[in-house]
Amino acid sequence: MGSVARKKRLDPRGLITNWPAYRQLAGPDRLGRGDAARSPHTEHAAPRTQAADRVVPSICPYCAVGCGQRVYVQQVDGKDTVTQIEGDPDSPVSRGRLCPKGAASKQLVTHAGRQSQVLYRRPYGTDWERLDLDEAMDMIADRVLTTRAQTWQETYQGKRVRRTLGFASLGGATLDNEENYLIKKLWSALGAIQIENQARI
Repeated sequence: MGSVARKKRLDPRGLITNWPAYRQLAGPDRLGRGDAARSPHTEHAAPRTQAADRVVPSICPYCAVGCGQRVYVQQVDGKDTVTQIEGDPDSPVSRGRLCPKGAASKQLVTHAGRQSQVLYRRPYGTDWERLDLDEAMDMIADRVLTTRAQTWQETYQGKRVRRTLGFASLGGATLDNEENYLIKKLWSALGAIQIENQARI
């Protein structure tokens, strides 16, 4: 084992000539900023944006600033797959810049831990169970309408208020501006007055 390692170390055409420090000292790239620092891995490396089939303009969903994003999409096994998200230099808001959270927003759609199934825990239950999306939406709608009917106030202290204090809305900072706009319209139409967003809090 030692003799093999010794031969490899002493072989001028093997390990030594492929060693970056040797190439840096023996070659013209003395500062190690060019060919001396290159490896077979870096030779074959390519940006993730290079293989994208199309680029979709978008807006970062994390806060109310509205930084522009470019979403790079590639067809993988017949499915659209997000391969990279970068700042959009054409955006007048952010001019290509993203904060660390916005720069990592690719994980919102590609992270293995992202939930893609409705999970429900029944009252006094100890385990989560999967529900069909249509069933979950019907449950939510029934509960909202029942609560609204039970807590509706047409007047308060002689004044017409037409409101309910039975439910409130708290929007998430990972919703985009359009989603939050529609949520505000929906809850206002239902009579809710306690409408807030996580990004503003």
